[in-house]
Amino acid sequence: MDTIQPSDQKSSDDNALEDFRGQIRQTLGCNMPARKEAKSNGNEKKKVYLVDDHPLYREGLAQFINCEKDLEVCGFAEKVDHAIADIEKVRPDLIILDLTLKDSHGMDLIKWLRAQGDGTPILVLSMHDESLFAERVLRAGARGYIAKESAREHVMTAIRRVLDGKIYLSNTMTEKMLEKQSGASFEETSPINTLSDREIEVFQSIGEGLSTSAIAKNLHLSVKTVETYRANIKSKLNLKDNMELIRHAVQWVQSGHKI
Repeated sequence: MDTIQPSDQKSSDDNALEDFRGQIRQTLGCNMPARKEAKSNGNEKKKVYLVDDHPLYREGLAQFINCEKDLEVCGFAEKVDHAIADIEKVRPDLIILDLTLKDSHGMDLIKWLRAQGDGTPILVLSMHDESLFAERVLRAGARGYIAKESAREHVMTAIRRVLDGKIYLSNTMTEKMLEKQSGASFEETSPINTLSDREIEVFQSIGEGLSTSAIAKNLHLSVKTVETYRANIKSKLNLKDNMELIRHAVQWVQSGHKI
């Protein structure tokens, strides 16, 4: 994946790309409250909070961040409700968030924090398809998206960029969004892109083998509401029945969200 170069290596192309990101912020109408800067004596480490339900990856990421002289991991959570309780206490400078969590979807945490007026910058670090989720998380209020398979130095570039109050996206994703904005893109759009954020969550859950009642419990919805989402998904994806919905959802999940 192409990535953004560190600020101390900016070329004229990088400056142009920075201008493009400003256009993206304006075009998306990103729900990003102004961040409240905490007073610092200049020697304090920036606090990073991790929300991820994969222990091995989370621990490796924490060790990587703690190796930086000016950064420290101040806590972690596997569930949204635990994250909310912790974040209000530790007041981190940055939240690094996965989208797939034990009890909910990472998008729910982004939206909840923004609804509370919390301007803590959020960097989404996830395995999900960037082309499907990057724009969605920016709209919700995150400040960046990077894939989990990215090289460590690229992850650190993303962390520092978001800590500096800037938006981080790969060059490839930035170009796609600009092409979409300008109307110059001729790439065929997947029908899955027509699904709402919640419909995506339900569709993914179906592909992971969850029943309607289990999806309702995980997403804190009624069974009837989930059934409505299932009907909407079938209509938008032109699927004939529930068996076709399940088959398509399973294929989508197994393909890494590329279908």
